[in-house]
Amino acid sequence: MTVVLDGSNLTIEEVVKVARNNSDVAVSNESWGRIEKCREMIQVKIDSHEIMYGVTTGIGEFSEVVLDSEQLEDFQKFLIYSHAAGIGKPLDGEVVRAAMCGRINVHCNGNSGGRPLITEKLVECLNAGVTPVCAEIGSVGACGDLSPMSQMAMTLMGEGDAFYQGKLMPSLEALNLCNIEPLVLQARDGLALINGSNMLTGMAALTLHDADLWIKSHDIATAMTLEALNANMIPYDSKLHELRGFKGSMETAENLRMLIKGSKIMEQKGKKVQDAYSLRSTPQVAGSLRDALKYARSQVEIELNGVGDNPVFIPEESRVITGANFQGTPVALPMEMVGTGLSMVAVLSERRLNRLTNPALSSGLPPFLTEKPGLHSGLMVAQYTACALVAETRILSHPAANQSIPAAADQEDFVSMGMTTTQKTKKILDNCYGVLAIEMIAAAQALDIRGVEPSPVISAVLDCIREKIPHLDDDRPLFADNDTMKELLISGKLVELVSNMLPNLN
Repeated sequence: MTVVLDGSNLTIEEVVKVARNNSDVAVSNESWGRIEKCREMIQVKIDSHEIMYGVTTGIGEFSEVVLDSEQLEDFQKFLIYSHAAGIGKPLDGEVVRAAMCGRINVHCNGNSGGRPLITEKLVECLNAGVTPVCAEIGSVGACGDLSPMSQMAMTLMGEGDAFYQGKLMPSLEALNLCNIEPLVLQARDGLALINGSNMLTGMAALTLHDADLWIKSHDIATAMTLEALNANMIPYDSKLHELRGFKGSMETAENLRMLIKGSKIMEQKGKKVQDAYSLRSTPQVAGSLRDALKYARSQVEIELNGVGDNPVFIPEESRVITGANFQGTPVALPMEMVGTGLSMVAVLSERRLNRLTNPALSSGLPPFLTEKPGLHSGLMVAQYTACALVAETRILSHPAANQSIPAAADQEDFVSMGMTTTQKTKKILDNCYGVLAIEMIAAAQALDIRGVEPSPVISAVLDCIREKIPHLDDDRPLFADNDTMKELLISGKLVELVSNMLPNLN
């Protein structure tokens, strides 16, 4: 399936298709017309020696330096060279592909001023599977992701390195294998390629897609634990949540009611009048993350379809507007909220895990869910691992978006640190999958021990888990079980299974 880009309708799901599933991209005819019209306008201004930031002047602290006509082409090349100043391991290929997709979509608005040829080269490389090597550290999320985007531009120029068909090679070799001519930059082309927050936005889009899967998986884990602990379900009454009015809370409570419907365990007596907060406040806490994810998604999709350049060119008015549309804060701030929310709900998961394994809190389950306590330690140390993961997520939740360090001799004296934000949020999410995996292993063990039939949906989930991870009888090394469960969650198979059984699940 080809994703057609037009500057207005790119979604997170389409970014995922391009970045992970290698869907081709194409540019709409209307978009090509806009790109050409904008370039025609800027070319008139270049030919008349009009002063334009980053086109006929230097950039940053050098914005007052006016370039002569002989310097314009060399400046674009040197601009890319000087800004390719990152350090560290390569960013994941899917993040780079997402950024390339996003940058093409920015061009489709017809306000970036680059030649149509640079957009064509981005499309060619993306569709051929040539993925530039871009260092993971170097962007401060203002003036765009200049450093990693410059390495992306270098690949189009036949310089630097790239991945092609799973192999690392010089970019020129990859281009030659695909019969793609290297790009020779002209006036404006350099900034039109690099002057946007596309790398951090691409990573944010992929992270939000995965976080949506996680919050759905979280509901399944919660339902398993609620059944294993024979929880009081009154706190999940729809009326309670409607009276307060938060949509995420209402959706979470509804999901849990659907997941548990038909449970024989929940028909048993012995429920507490009020369970601990980690059980009965799940809709309010996890629902807050649900609402935050929706807000972050709206902001990221605005950015995916916005014009994140400087300057911005308005062909209809023959105007050039210098500003700061490259600023990554509109994405960084909601992603901070998502990272904090994920960390918060992971704490909830770990506290439920503690209730499953702690004999003082587990409603009659054996200590650490082993049926031979003393001889065996059961899941005692698995909870340690969850604690370690939660501790790291708390540390990573410290905000980066307010950590600006002035750059470019104080010309760029406030930066978003949005790349740092998205990178740490991605790591938080990875940890959260680990915490949830350990809770689900414990909940499955507890349900086995209960020996009473859970709901039809949870029974199906339990069967799926048991295909991968056997019941814990005698102690065995648990790291393989933890990794396997985490992989099962990330694969989306459990959410797919449950969604097929409950089509109305939120």
